[in-house]
Amino acid sequence: MEMSFKGHRAVVTGAGKGIGRGTVKALWALGAEVVALSRTAEDLDSLAQECPGVQTVCVDLVDWPATEAALSSVGPVDLLVNNAGIAEQQSFLEMTQDSFDRHIAVNTRAIIPVSQIVARQIIARGGSGSIVNVSSQASQSSLKNLGAYCAAKAAMDMLTKVMALELGPQKIRVNSVNPTLVMTRMGLEHFGDPEKATVFTSRIVLGRLAEVDDVTNSILFLLSDKAP
Repeated sequence: MEMSFKGHRAVVTGAGKGIGRGTVKALWALGAEVVALSRTAEDLDSLAQECPGVQTVCVDLVDWPATEAALSSVGPVDLLVNNAGIAEQQSFLEMTQDSFDRHIAVNTRAIIPVSQIVARQIIARGGSGSIVNVSSQASQSSLKNLGAYCAAKAAMDMLTKVMALELGPQKIRVNSVNPTLVMTRMGLEHFGDPEKATVFTSRIVLGRLAEVDDVTNSILFLLSDKAP
C-alpha cells in the first residue's frame, strides 16, 4: 500500500525513542513536515541529525502550561501521534502515590493539552485531521507488577473513545493502537529475558513479540487518508 504525507504536518510526542522515534522517521520519509516532542534534548538532537528538517521541541508534557507554551507557535498541524509514556514495575502492595500519579500524568493526562491545541487549530481553519493515541494490550489484560501502567492505559482507551465521539463531527478522526509488548528499549528493560516474555508470547498466535515497525505501520495507516 503506497502512502504519502506530502502537504501534511504532524506532531509526535515521545519522539526521542522507540515507537515515537520510528514514527517520526517514517512520516519524514513519506514527505510529512514533522514536529518531534521529547523531554530529552540529546534524543532530539540525534533525531534532527537523522531527519534533517524535522522541528524539535523539548518539553516535559507533565507540565501542562509549559506544553501549551511550547506548542503555541508550532503552526498548523493536521496529524497527531500521542506516544509519550512510561512503565515502572511495582507490585500492587508496593505501589506508591508518586508512581501511580506519574503514570496517569504521562500516559493519560498529557494527551489532553496537546490534543486540545491541535484539534482547536484544525477546527478554527475548517480543516480535517487524525489523532492516534498509542495505548497497549495492558489496557485490557492485567500484568503482574504493572498495575499503574495498566490502569493508565485503560484510562487512555476511554479518553480516546470520548475524543472520537466529540471530535468526529469536527472532521477529526481519533483512534488508538494497542500493541502487545514491543521490542523497544523500555520493553527489553522489563521483559528482555525470554522466560519473562513468555507471558506475552504464550498468548500470541504468531509466537513472537512486536517490533517497532509493526506498530509504526498501523499508526501510519490510521493517520492516512486510506483509513475510514
